[in-house]
Amino acid sequence: MIRIAKVLVLVALAAAFVLPGIAQAGQQDWPAKIRIGYIPVEGAANVKERFKDLNDHIAKVLGVEVEAFSASDYAGIITAMANKHIDFAYYGPKSYTDASVKANAQALVMELDESGQPGYLGVIITNKKSGIKSMEEAKGHTFAFTDPNSTSGYLVPNMLFYRDMEIKPEEYFSDVRFSGSHGASILLVANNDIDVAATNNIDLARAIESGNISEDDYNILWTSDLIPGAPYCARADLPESLKAAYMGAMLMYNTNKEGLKKLGVSGYRYSEDSIYDSVRYLKRLKAELEKKQ
Repeated sequence: MIRIAKVLVLVALAAAFVLPGIAQAGQQDWPAKIRIGYIPVEGAANVKERFKDLNDHIAKVLGVEVEAFSASDYAGIITAMANKHIDFAYYGPKSYTDASVKANAQALVMELDESGQPGYLGVIITNKKSGIKSMEEAKGHTFAFTDPNSTSGYLVPNMLFYRDMEIKPEEYFSDVRFSGSHGASILLVANNDIDVAATNNIDLARAIESGNISEDDYNILWTSDLIPGAPYCARADLPESLKAAYMGAMLMYNTNKEGLKKLGVSGYRYSEDSIYDSVRYLKRLKAELEKKQ
């Protein structure tokens, strides 16, 4: 009940600042343009196009210009926020925990998956034509992680390898590489350029929605427990009114069902830093397990 009350208070606060075209108290501290960074779940150009409708919505509600920014890897978004080149960012849970330390990032809202869950599922996939139907059968084949700062594309599958299977991926697979994005991993598997890859159910849904693959193209070999939803974050030093308004705009987007479908999510809800303590625990555990191998 306390959290629900807090959400309502913050949404009410946000509403006080988001009436477009009307000068509101506190807006004099806002920049004329805000810059939003997006981790490269797809290629940089595709990321900007996918989030265009959402960014246009934020610009309209806040009454400011919005510039989208992506990078070649997750670390680039963290560095951009640390150097104040961006104001807001869409991170994965792991990259957020890094950005909260390195870039003064503050979680505002989080994604809900297509079923409405406050999170998402890591999956390991293979092409159906590969004949691989289990993680045991994946031994000796090629494998792709996404990015060292990815949660579902690196941290969580490493829990499977080091904790549950007690193996080193570089010894278990014939070749291990980083694809750079979830979209790239999915296409590598679909095109039989890599045998097995780590990704997640939200990015699979995005790939299907875009028409790049169909559900008949792949097998899911393994599914993780629920991972906290990817957060949309602000630099903590931004004006409180601007952060509240941005959060309010994100929650208002929940009424845009077509826009949400394009993003592969069902909506957004309030988030906070402590939600990602479980991810911090996994990071510590991974480091301990690697030392023991």
